Amino acid sequence: MRRRQRFDYTLLAAVLALVSLGLVMIYSASAIWAEQHMGNPFYFFKRQLAWAAIGLAAMVAASRLNYNRYREWVGPVFALTVLGLVGALFSLPTANVHRWVRVGPLALQPAEFAKLTAVLFLAYYLDRKRSKTGSPFWGLILPLSVVGVILLLIAKEPDMGTPVLIFAVSMLVLFIGGGRAQYLLGALACAAPLVAYELLKYPYRRARLLSFLRPFDDPHGAGYQLAQSIIAVGSGGWFGKGFGGSKLKLMYLPTPHTDFIFPVICEELGLVGALAILGLFTLFLMRGVRIARSAPNLFGTLLAAGITFMLTLQAFLNVAMSIGLLPTKGIPLPFLSFGGSSLLASLIGVGILLNISRQSNPEIITAR
Repeated sequence: MRRRQRFDYTLLAAVLALVSLGLVMIYSASAIWAEQHMGNPFYFFKRQLAWAAIGLAAMVAASRLNYNRYREWVGPVFALTVLGLVGALFSLPTANVHRWVRVGPLALQPAEFAKLTAVLFLAYYLDRKRSKTGSPFWGLILPLSVVGVILLLIAKEPDMGTPVLIFAVSMLVLFIGGGRAQYLLGALACAAPLVAYELLKYPYRRARLLSFLRPFDDPHGAGYQLAQSIIAVGSGGWFGKGFGGSKLKLMYLPTPHTDFIFPVICEELGLVGALAILGLFTLFLMRGVRIARSAPNLFGTLLAAGITFMLTLQAFLNVAMSIGLLPTKGIPLPFLSFGGSSLLASLIGVGILLNISRQSNPEIITAR
C-alpha cells in the first residue's frame, strides 16, 4: 500500500500569510469608510475575520476528504451551481447587478463557487474521456458547451471578468488533459469576437476600455479609478508610507478594501510589500504545479492544475488591472480582497490541493 504523504506545508504557509495580511490590510483600507458609513471602523474587518474562520474550517475539512470522492458529486455540484446562478439572476439587484443570493443571514456569490465547479467538471470529464480528447467534439465542443452554461449565466448578471477567467483556465485544463492545440486556438479565435462585442455592448465598458488606454485624459471621469490607483502605486516608493498611511482610502476611491486593495498595499508597504505579495502568489503557483505533476492520477493532476491556475491567474488579472496593464474589471485579489464568497471558495480550493498533495506519488517527488 502506498504511504500517505504529509500536507504541502509550504503552500499552506503561503496561503495563511496571504489571508493574515489580507485581514490587516482590509482593516487599514476600510476603517475610515466603515466609520463614516457603518458607524464602526471594524465593520468589514470583523466580517472578513468571520469568513476567514469559516473558510479555514472548510479548508481543513476539504484537506481531509479524499479528492477522488468528488467524482461522485460532479452532477449534484454542477446542478447546485446552476441553481445558485439562476437564483442570483432573480434576486434583488445590488448596484444594478444580480450576483448574490441570500442563505439565511449570509449573502453568497455563486459565481465564486462556479470557478471550482468548472474545474471539477473538466477534471472529471477529461479523466473519463481521456481516449477521446484528440477529437474536436469530445475534446473541445462538448466540454466547453457544458462550461458555457455557467459562463452565460454569469455573463447575464452582468459580469464579464469572471467568464473570461473561467474560459481561460478551461483552455489550460483542456490543453493539459490532451486537447489539441489547433482546436483550442480555434476556440480562442471564436471567443475573441464575443468578448469584443460584450466590451462594446455597454457604454460603461467602452468607457473603461478608453480610460485604460489613456486614464489621465479624463482623471475626474471615466479614468478616475485607474488614475487614482496608479498614483497610489507610484507614491508608495520602495518601503511605503507605513501601515495606515494610504491616502487612496481617504474617500479618493470607493470601497478600496475590495477589488482595489492592491494599490493600498503598494502605497502603505511600498514596492517591497508588493513584491512580497507577488512572491507569495508565485510560490503558490510553483507548489500547485508541483502537486499537479505528482498527483497519483489524471483526475488529481487536472483538478490541482485547474485550482492553481484559477487562483494565480485571478491574482495576476487583479494586479494587472490595478496598475493599468489591463482594463479595470471587478475581479477580487484572492485571499486579500474583502469578500466572503471569494475567500471561502478560494480556501476550499486550497483544501483540495492539500489533500491531493497528501496523496502525491513519493517516487515522483523524490525524483525531482
